[in-house]
Amino acid sequence: MTVLPEAVTALADVPADKGEVHLVHLYPREMSIYGDLGNTRCIAARLRWHGYRPVVHDHHPGAAWPERVDLVLGGGGQDSGQLRVQDDLTAQAGRLRELAADGVPMLMVCGMYQLFGQTFITTEGARLPGLGILDVTTQGNATRMIGPVVLDTAFGQVVGYENHSGSTVLGQSQSAFGTVRHGQGNNGKDGTEGARAGNVVGTYLHGPVLPTNPALADGLIQIAARRATGDWTPGQIDDDFARQAHELQVRRLLG
Repeated sequence: MTVLPEAVTALADVPADKGEVHLVHLYPREMSIYGDLGNTRCIAARLRWHGYRPVVHDHHPGAAWPERVDLVLGGGGQDSGQLRVQDDLTAQAGRLRELAADGVPMLMVCGMYQLFGQTFITTEGARLPGLGILDVTTQGNATRMIGPVVLDTAFGQVVGYENHSGSTVLGQSQSAFGTVRHGQGNNGKDGTEGARAGNVVGTYLHGPVLPTNPALADGLIQIAARRATGDWTPGQIDDDFARQAHELQVRRLLG
């Protein structure tokens, strides 16, 4: 268990403590490439700026599960990383399914998005069973989908960067996280990106995705804070730099 150090907080005046919110970062060593660790740091920092006290639990394979969970984050990784976490993910499958069904907000990026689906088939043909929290199936390919992305989502317009060889297909009743305005998305064909079921979001967007999308970050935080403390009272955050970065990517890609 890690209480976020003061050095991460970028504001001089931290609001009063409104209560603890516990974050679980799944497999930060094996599944946190392309800057995905920044999502955890972003959530923790924004919680502090809103006046809540983040407690970050790094969950490693074989480790005990935290007693309290208000929000879960997972990142991308290579096929080898997915194989290394498979046994522990299987051991935690029931718990994660229960948390998802209970409405705990979760953000799963790239490799963890795939493992939260039904099945991931590697480029070598190995079949990795997923948790089935998201009704998606992924096939690894030799060709990668790489580049900046703009999406329309329920959280507003979202920007990020994709770098994946997995081609993902949504189940018949599975909702996408967003509609692609620019980029390849799940498979480069159907115009979908990611998946969302309840408060669980899966996406291929790296970057990390949350710092340049504060509305998405605060959407997850609001759900977590209400669960943790019974209330959501947002603070005043200066998101000018985040908005500039967001708007620059939209203008550059969409004109």
